[in-house]
Formats: sequence, C-alpha cells, structure tokens
Amino acid sequence: MKEKVIVCRCEDVTEDEVIEAIQSGATTLEELKRVLRVGMGSCQGRTCGPILVSLLARELNKNPKEIKQWNKRPPLKPVHMKIFIEE
Repeated sequence: MKEKVIVCRCEDVTEDEVIEAIQSGATTLEELKRVLRVGMGSCQGRTCGPILVSLLARELNKNPKEIKQWNKRPPLKPVHMKIFIEE
C-alpha cells in the first residue's frame, strides 16, 4: 500500500489528490486552489505553494518558472492594526 504524502497540511490535501486534479484538467495554482482548497489554510500557501509549483511543473512538463504564482488578494475591507494588538 502506497503511503499518503500530505502536500497541504492546513487543508490535509495529499499528493495523489493534487495529481488527480492536474490530470483532470487543473493547470494553474488558482485552479488547484478552487478545486482542492490548497493555499487557503492558515499558512496561506507559504508551505504548500512551492510544492504545488513543483508538482504542476512536473505533471505538465514545464519549467517551474513558467507556473504563475497565486493571485494576491487584500482583505475584504481595511482593518485597523489596533485590532491585532493586545492591550
């Protein structure tokens, strides 16, 4: 039995799930994010992002530099920093 390799620890997504999504047509980080929720956990893709780029490049036979990075999105509305500071 093949051991499961976790790619995204925040969302508990395995390498096999990522490869299956790519083989089903996902060709970008954004598509993987929509299908598997990778990069949406507490690390915001800092841990799984580089691994996902490597998997996409390998499966699509591309150079990792050809893989477009995540879209950066600001918070829905501005937040005052004092909310994050304990008093």
